Amino acid sequence: MTSDPSTYAGYRFPAEIISHAVWLYHVFSLSLRDVELILAERGVTVTHESIRNWCRKFGSEFAAKRFFKRLLAGLKYKPRRLVTDGLRSHGVAQRELLPEVRHRSSRYLNNRAENSHRPTRRRERQMQRFKSPEQAQRFLSAHSMIYGQFRPRRHLIAAGEYRRARTKAFRSWQQETCVQAAC
Repeated sequence: MTSDPSTYAGYRFPAEIISHAVWLYHVFSLSLRDVELILAERGVTVTHESIRNWCRKFGSEFAAKRFFKRLLAGLKYKPRRLVTDGLRSHGVAQRELLPEVRHRSSRYLNNRAENSHRPTRRRERQMQRFKSPEQAQRFLSAHSMIYGQFRPRRHLIAAGEYRRARTKAFRSWQQETCVQAAC
């Protein structure tokens, strides 16, 4: 992203507002206009088009960096080669987190099992379908990672464990977006 955690170069809003808008959009089934309304209620005047641009630009980078950190945390060794699909944000995250690892990008080499698509389908219906495959790919690449981080399988864990997972997710989000929590 940027070296200065409090601002994004070229954006008039601070990082806290941008990351909060991206978080609201991806975690809850909210439209861009709903996020605009929530921010307006808090005194932030921003258009839904600006929020769309933020989600498009920053959403996939947050998801990709989180994905690689989570993937590496479970490994007992350092990989020599990394295979991903053609999503460009994976390359950005790989260069930042694993610069010495060889990266191969192919849609055929990385054919993992599919997860449940109910949250994605719900969001797609709310958006009244995707207008193009590119729009669908941009949305899905960021949405799945961000949504999954804040939606643990609550029915399978105890309340205390759920609260700890939620707190960890918020800490991770703040760390990835370089935002300090407002007290």
